[in-house]
Amino acid sequence: MSSDVRLASPQGKWILLTTVLGSSMAMVDSTVVNVALPRIGRDFGADLAALQWTANAYMLTLAGLILLGGSLGDRYGRRKVFVLGVVWFAGASLLCGLAPNVGVLVAARALQGIGGALLTPGSLALIQASFHPDDRARAVGLWSGFGGIGAAIGPFLGGWLVDGPGWRWVFLINVPLALACVPIAVRHVPESADGRKHGSFDVLGAALGAVALALVTYALIEARNGSLVVALTAVAGVAAGIAFVYVEKRRPDPMMPPGIFASRQFTAVNLVTLCVYAAFGGFFFLTALQLQVVAGYSALQAGTALLPTTALMLLFSARSGELAQRIGPRIPLTVGPLLCATAMLLMLRVGPDASYLVDVVPALLVMGTGMVTLVAPLTATVLASVDTARAGLASGINNAAARAAGLIAVAALPLLAGMGPEAYRSAPAFDHAFDRAMLWCAGVLVVGSVVAYATVRRPAPDCRRPECLTHGWVTAPPLEPRVGEGRLEAG
Repeated sequence: MSSDVRLASPQGKWILLTTVLGSSMAMVDSTVVNVALPRIGRDFGADLAALQWTANAYMLTLAGLILLGGSLGDRYGRRKVFVLGVVWFAGASLLCGLAPNVGVLVAARALQGIGGALLTPGSLALIQASFHPDDRARAVGLWSGFGGIGAAIGPFLGGWLVDGPGWRWVFLINVPLALACVPIAVRHVPESADGRKHGSFDVLGAALGAVALALVTYALIEARNGSLVVALTAVAGVAAGIAFVYVEKRRPDPMMPPGIFASRQFTAVNLVTLCVYAAFGGFFFLTALQLQVVAGYSALQAGTALLPTTALMLLFSARSGELAQRIGPRIPLTVGPLLCATAMLLMLRVGPDASYLVDVVPALLVMGTGMVTLVAPLTATVLASVDTARAGLASGINNAAARAAGLIAVAALPLLAGMGPEAYRSAPAFDHAFDRAMLWCAGVLVVGSVVAYATVRRPAPDCRRPECLTHGWVTAPPLEPRVGEGRLEAG
């Protein structure tokens, strides 16, 4: 079916609702789980490593498979793969909610990530493939805006569920969302696929990338044990990473073509991405714990406390993108990380009985201002550094890099900060380690700022502007469609 659905039509509204419901499942889940971690740990008698795996198992499979997920939709049908992702995500969420122990919960979280890798790029792909070109940008903007609202509501909703019916409902709430989403998708969303000839899927590349991330993550989380197994795992992870690069260089149709890194600007901005999103991942993981373990906040209070950052992103990121178009990306990508580093230092004031207005809000407002300053220009600069036809690929690589950076940060920061297995059970111990972790995050952000200042230059005047700049998923850049031969595809 051609891309001729108008946004104002009943079918157009159903399509928009479907994509918002689907993407909101993954988006809200990514923001609410951190708030639930202390309660999960207490209920299962789990140590800090188990909490790290609860957060990281999802990010591991999502980061490793998100590039492959978009390609599956292009070949086999975007609606089909999107619906599969929604059903898969809901089934894994049900398993999370019913998990009898932390091992099952971690395994179910990994399964959730597979569903997220299918539905996250699929939601934007459906908009690009279904709507009339005149309505496409507005539909993307609405999808992005509603997604931002979902991300803003997520921590509040998660805190309310944890304090009310219990942390299991953080996952179980995805089931009714899926039950609403799937029938609408089947009935109202047209199927679409890329009719061009495809090569084989880069399954080996995807597997090696995921294995490398998994082994390195395991080694970092378990490194405090200092065993031979951990050392061998670290070596195996590095070897898998080297094998991934080797395979990608020699495949005719690689998942991550090495040639795209021939652009120095693309490589530089992805280095900035690694620094920035590593700090973001560590910040959001540890702050949710700090507010509950040390400051004595309830889950609802901790979730609500984080709203200013997401609200600023939702309200002002588009304007930040417009400003960067006028002045160039170098200043925003230099100043933004420095503002976020300042916010990390302000978080050192958040200790026992911290005042929300005096201690917490200033740090979060500075954090939100820094994120507004840098996130949209970062995405635009990534896309402007490659050919237009490779914009979706560039966006996918940048998203994968951001999620991998957050994954590694959650694994490494507790080790670097000296957090023991039981640290989150002791307010004084966790408070001291949290301060050290914030200093590490601030340092990484300063490195990102220096890299941006030294390497980022103004893009060519004819570079394209991304359609999706206000996506409110604060722990990853916006997704961006790529231009194919006569049609738009999801990145």
